[in-house]
Amino acid sequence: QVQLVDSGGGLVQAGGSLRLSCAASGRTYTISDVGWFRQAPGKEREFVAAITWSLGSTTYADSVKGRFTISKDNAKNTVYLQLNSLKPEDTAVYYCAARRPPSSKFDYWGQGTQVTVSS
Repeated sequence: QVQLVDSGGGLVQAGGSLRLSCAASGRTYTISDVGWFRQAPGKEREFVAAITWSLGSTTYADSVKGRFTISKDNAKNTVYLQLNSLKPEDTAVYYCAARRPPSSKFDYWGQGTQVTVSS
């Protein structure tokens, strides 16, 4: 099993920055990818970014490219999401999630952290 605890959300003005953290515990050596997703009120959950656990390869949603950066610290079993140049439309609950082979899905989820961007 893998447990995830995400944190770091808050209230920030447009143009500001936040750093989200996702601390993993348990059988972290079985993780292949960690992703960040978000869900705004009344909208479906959407993919934001992901990073491979071993090599650190990254992917981003087009809406956040150039503004958000995903990174990891394997020694701390923690994945970060740096949010820069925030916009009101970035307001959402952000969740980290982990994928373990052979599953193709993100099966392990954090509890979510609220990001609110004021205009």
